[in-house]
Amino acid sequence: MKKFSALISLFILFGYTGCSKKEAKEEEVNFLVTSPMRKDTLVTRAYVCQIHAIQHIEMRALEKGYLQSIFVDEGKNVKQGQLMFEILPLLYKADLQKAEAEAKFAEIEYINTKQLADSNIVSPNELALAKAKFDKAKAEMSLASVHLGFTQLKAPFNGIMDRFYVRLGSLVNEGDLLTTLSDNSEMWVYFNVPEAEYLNYKTNQKRDSLMRVRLQMANGKIFDYPGIVKTIEADFNNETGNIAFRATFPNPKGLLRHGETGNILINDEMRNALIIPQKATFEVLEKKYVYIVDKDHVIHQREIGISAELPDLYVISSGVTEKDNIMLEGIRKVRDNEKIGEYKYEDPKKVLPSLKVYVE
Repeated sequence: MKKFSALISLFILFGYTGCSKKEAKEEEVNFLVTSPMRKDTLVTRAYVCQIHAIQHIEMRALEKGYLQSIFVDEGKNVKQGQLMFEILPLLYKADLQKAEAEAKFAEIEYINTKQLADSNIVSPNELALAKAKFDKAKAEMSLASVHLGFTQLKAPFNGIMDRFYVRLGSLVNEGDLLTTLSDNSEMWVYFNVPEAEYLNYKTNQKRDSLMRVRLQMANGKIFDYPGIVKTIEADFNNETGNIAFRATFPNPKGLLRHGETGNILINDEMRNALIIPQKATFEVLEKKYVYIVDKDHVIHQREIGISAELPDLYVISSGVTEKDNIMLEGIRKVRDNEKIGEYKYEDPKKVLPSLKVYVE
């Protein structure tokens, strides 16, 4: 019986020892360390933008009356000079006929008075008065003709129709909005640039050179045609510290429409940039940090400044140097000022090409 108890005790002791070794093995952590690397790189900056037609106008009624005819449809292309709307013209036709009759009467009166004046039967003043009445009648006839013309609204340029704001037979007043018309042959794309980036652009801009940009559409795809920044607004926005740039894009296929949004992409070449992997960083209260490993294997938390973001990489402006060792793997398993054991160092030239951000 005693032998049996001793055997059980020995088994329990071996089992406990085996579990302890297993737990210790599970607690072992493999740390991977690398360094920042200096490299020339191309940074793509994105700016939220608003897309506008090169011409976008409101078509409004020029006269009061009933909308008698609509010759176009919503969303259709129209040609310059094409008739779009007609307001009931009967009243204005009557006004024109009346003005034409009065002008004809004044003309006859003027011709008769001139003949009498030539024969010295009437004074020159009477001739001048008859001439003035004739001129006034002609002016009123021209005005009536203009008003009649206002009952027909024609397209001032080639463009595309928007929705109707009135319907056939509606009573419209002078100035009422009928529709809008957009010339989408070229598009103006507006985006805001911070002051520092504006100064960098103007400082490095070559004389008479224009910035070429790309447009990322709302579906994430890149627009087929590049744009050129032709205009910069005069003033900065005091509230945001930004200034508006305007890029012009050709739109031969009519894909872009007035009112769309997207992102302007600008390539910025950065020479001798200091680069680290994104997965070597962590965030505390919206600030980015890395862990520096010193020669004694002690971990030190260090805040970093980020000047640009690349896929899986950060371009660093402050906080680390290329001589520092930064922790790449195991950052969730250590704390500031903690001493670690052995770690593996990997050259950044080998690390960077195979990077993918992941959560440990």
